[in-house]
Amino acid sequence: MNRQTQEVEPGPTQMAKGSGNRRFLYLATGSTIAFVLYSVLILEPVSKCFTLEDSSNSLGLRFTYTLEMVRDFFELRSQDQLDCYVEFLQIWDVMYAVVYASMYCFWIMYFYHDRPIFLVVPVLAMVADWAENFVEVMMINRYLDSNTISDTLVSVGSGLNVIKWVFFSLTYLIIAVGIRTKIKSVIRQSKKE
Repeated sequence: MNRQTQEVEPGPTQMAKGSGNRRFLYLATGSTIAFVLYSVLILEPVSKCFTLEDSSNSLGLRFTYTLEMVRDFFELRSQDQLDCYVEFLQIWDVMYAVVYASMYCFWIMYFYHDRPIFLVVPVLAMVADWAENFVEVMMINRYLDSNTISDTLVSVGSGLNVIKWVFFSLTYLIIAVGIRTKIKSVIRQSKKE
């Protein structure tokens, strides 16, 4: 009996799945470019008004912070620099969170188009970032008004920052597993051909 190998043409659902996945790849790539451009062309120049050499220039970039760290951060800066930092937290860092959350969401949709539940993780990182910014603004306003720093606000802000970094870590893990799975899938597919 003579067997011939038949090539199976992709069905409509497979074609739709492939084009949808390609669309997410384009969105993920575009949002990554937007993330880099926003970081370099907007975030970096705007932050120069409160940036100091040989000093931490953002409380939110630490995993956690203490009352002494916050006091040092505030005391090293003039009122104008702290006002600039407040504007940065209320405007530019809020938009930055939208940009990075969009980028992470598009990459997650590219790797896990059938598991949208994973999108919750970068969205929660963004919300925690916004909440931590809000608490930082409250700390700065109180410091400028009365030259005091609330230990409670520092604890809340630091706790929100920890939560943010936990969600970031989960986001990176989800994307790393997605990359690994995609690479294994491509290698497996190339071996079949």
